[in-house]
Amino acid sequence: MKVVILHEAVAVDARADELDVLDQVAAVAAALAHLGHQHEALPMTGDLQAAERQLQELAPDVVCNLVESIDGDGRALYLAPELLERLGLRFTGNGSRATRDAASKIESKRVLAAHDLPTPAWLSQQQLRAGAVVQPERYILKSVFEHGSLGLDQGCVLFADDAAQLLLELESRVERFGGSAFVEGYVHGREFNLALLQNGLEVQHLPPAEICFAGAMAQGVRIVGYQAKWQPGSTDDEDTPRSFAVAEADRELVQKLQALAMATWHAFELRGYARVDFRVDERGDPWIIDINTNPCLTSGAGFAAAVEQAGLSFAQAIEQILLTAASA
Repeated sequence: MKVVILHEAVAVDARADELDVLDQVAAVAAALAHLGHQHEALPMTGDLQAAERQLQELAPDVVCNLVESIDGDGRALYLAPELLERLGLRFTGNGSRATRDAASKIESKRVLAAHDLPTPAWLSQQQLRAGAVVQPERYILKSVFEHGSLGLDQGCVLFADDAAQLLLELESRVERFGGSAFVEGYVHGREFNLALLQNGLEVQHLPPAEICFAGAMAQGVRIVGYQAKWQPGSTDDEDTPRSFAVAEADRELVQKLQALAMATWHAFELRGYARVDFRVDERGDPWIIDINTNPCLTSGAGFAAAVEQAGLSFAQAIEQILLTAASA
């Protein structure tokens, strides 16, 4: 099989979260070589005509789509699957509609709400500017379009009861959030990542992972911020270990999370593979906080760890993802 690994072009001065795609390319290329597939990496920029020309010249059987942003802009990542659809190429991962809906955390919340799936309440900058009623509680400030916890740290969780106050805090962080921001009700509790992998017409649950907040986070603000994800050995990294151990008392909770993850899969019409992230509050109620249509494919990342826990090798998972795409 001839495979093109499509990924965003990475700038010389790229951040750690942007450089990560090169590790993904290397990991996928190694898996493809092990499987005996011909492969070539193709960096993509906002010059869609150039990308179209290169893809047509390469004429792959399948495109492995690893694009997470275009020219550093997370809101444009849907342009990759949109182009591949227009060219009639088979490709891994999700289509343009699902990618577009999930890329915006606000739009993803609207989809979840339309399907009666639980997600924390939220307010956009526009709503705050219009003087929206702000319930007195803790909120978390987030980027709308950028993933990888860009700009996120413990200072992004704060108590507010006034729209003007919350707007001021939000707008002071817009640039570090990549130019877009919103507020979400902060759920103080446990965090779970549920990965899903398609196998033909079936979708399988990979073992659920819990982020076990330790150290100062055990009693304080609990977030998986930028340092936790991208600065190995940092205090935040050490305080957010991943665990696949499921206590007997959590069996019912895990089943509930799996049902919600599958409902999310269908609500967004996902395909190939994905990850749904949850917070579980102190009452034991789950809340969907993120839908990742293109989870990181490196050995140390959550999706690959879940694959290993399921008893699959990384190469086997890549083969399964490729075959699903090839048969679409």
